[in-house]
Amino acid sequence: MAADGRRHVLAIGGLRAPDSYGRGGVPLLVDYAIQLSGAQIPRICLINTAMGDDAGSYLRSYQGLSGTPSQVTHLQLFPMPNVESPAELLLSQDVIFVGGGSVANQMAVWRVHGLDAILRRAWEAGVVLTGVSAGAICWFAGGTTDSFGPTLRPFTDGLGLLKGSYCPHYDSEAQRKPLYRELVAAGTIPPGVACDDGAAAHFIDDDLAEIVVDRANARGYRVVIEDTGAVEYGLKTRLLDG
Repeated sequence: MAADGRRHVLAIGGLRAPDSYGRGGVPLLVDYAIQLSGAQIPRICLINTAMGDDAGSYLRSYQGLSGTPSQVTHLQLFPMPNVESPAELLLSQDVIFVGGGSVANQMAVWRVHGLDAILRRAWEAGVVLTGVSAGAICWFAGGTTDSFGPTLRPFTDGLGLLKGSYCPHYDSEAQRKPLYRELVAAGTIPPGVACDDGAAAHFIDDDLAEIVVDRANARGYRVVIEDTGAVEYGLKTRLLDG
């Protein structure tokens, strides 16, 4: 359970800044999620379903966390689960980190294995949930995705732990911003939050608490529907200290 006994989700828009590393060489935004657990030696489970459980993705994640005083494990589902009970593994963690890739394929596989219900139980139990790109969209009702091809399309089948939608890579991929606003305006996806690379939306319980960033020019936005269509409002950010 998180240090304060509340439910936490840290939805990261993207990790790219070369100078955004903190303790033990861990990206600041990831380190912030780990700190939310309050555990001296946090148990961290990696899930890279969105990359088809690519071995290289897991290796890089383990290497990236090697400088932290943590117990790192992972849950893979291809070609079969690597543990007898995914529920027992996930519910015993302090932090669950979900990597990027295909959010649509990830959700389909998760549902076959019952991870949609298990992750909801983990969230309700106070396990800190975090992830980047597909690993951020998944906690919401939907967002924008390249799961179906290089042209971005709407995704509307997320876990729905948090209300609304989410758009990652808001500043780094040219299609993201116009499509997200178009989809919100059309009612294809609900209004929500967008984050640049280097920014993350921190939700406590059911509400957005703040936008944290690992570089001064990273931003987060609230995108809503008004009479003129979809409008974005820049949100106050807090720069993390490395």
